Amino acid sequence: MVIELNSLSKWYGEVIGLNNVTTTIEHGITGLVGPNGAGKSTLMGLAMGQLRPSKGNIRVFGREVWNNPAVLSNIGYCPEGDPFWSDVTGRQFVAFLAKASGLHGADLRKALPEVIEMTGMTKNADRAIKGYSKGMRQRIKIAQALIHKPKLLILDEPFTGTDPVGRHELANLLKGLADNGVDILVSSHVLHEVEALTKRILMIDHGRIVAQGHIAEVRRTLHNRPFAIRIRVDRPRRLAALLAEMEVVTSLQMMPPDTLTIQTVSPDEIYDRLAGLILDKEIAVQEIAAADESLEAIFGYLTGHRDREGGL
Repeated sequence: MVIELNSLSKWYGEVIGLNNVTTTIEHGITGLVGPNGAGKSTLMGLAMGQLRPSKGNIRVFGREVWNNPAVLSNIGYCPEGDPFWSDVTGRQFVAFLAKASGLHGADLRKALPEVIEMTGMTKNADRAIKGYSKGMRQRIKIAQALIHKPKLLILDEPFTGTDPVGRHELANLLKGLADNGVDILVSSHVLHEVEALTKRILMIDHGRIVAQGHIAEVRRTLHNRPFAIRIRVDRPRRLAALLAEMEVVTSLQMMPPDTLTIQTVSPDEIYDRLAGLILDKEIAVQEIAAADESLEAIFGYLTGHRDREGGL
């Protein structure tokens, strides 16, 4: 495991940031999701050794984090804000922070161009940061987080302010890092951004873990919520009539011209019987998909939070 939390709490006076959390975070990319103020920043601060637990403990790669330079040297951090000096170049920014963390001489000269190339900043590394786009700023922040070759990368809202192209490029960059063995904990309150990166999530709300695991597995634990299945066919009314005869179908909704959404307490049975119906009745199918297994829908079920823009 990468991170282990044992009865971990952190409070600020009378304000509770994290409340008696016990969980583990495994290798790969894990999305830390929740609304603003849920406790995400507190958890990351504890994982990076910036905050001291009020109660319990947190381990990274099996060792205590607080006041442990050997552990901290294996962690890279990309903050949400822009901690830049606008007149320096991207290369100077990364080099300065690398030196501050103890990387010098030949090691720095070798690592600097490598990490700049890895993050796609070679062509722009010698430009002043004040002329960077938001996406370029995010890339150079990730470069400084990677300069010392950490085993764990912690990212706080890395997609904030980036355009769709920038988000896509950053997602590909992070997936590439994960494929090369870097473990990543990425925090965001914009759920579809996390879902584009990973299906493994840690949901937090009011300082507590409300769910954890693969998105589909988390959805299946919500037994009190009927599953929604969206079907696009050439004859939706005909299929609706056939499905209405099934006891496991709790509701049907037509969305012209060709879409049918059904609610069911037994999705596996629906999927099994759909194949036979479609073949037997010669119904042409364009799409069959779960309509409520998105991260946003699951979080809404668990906490009641909703956001029309895909956030919380």
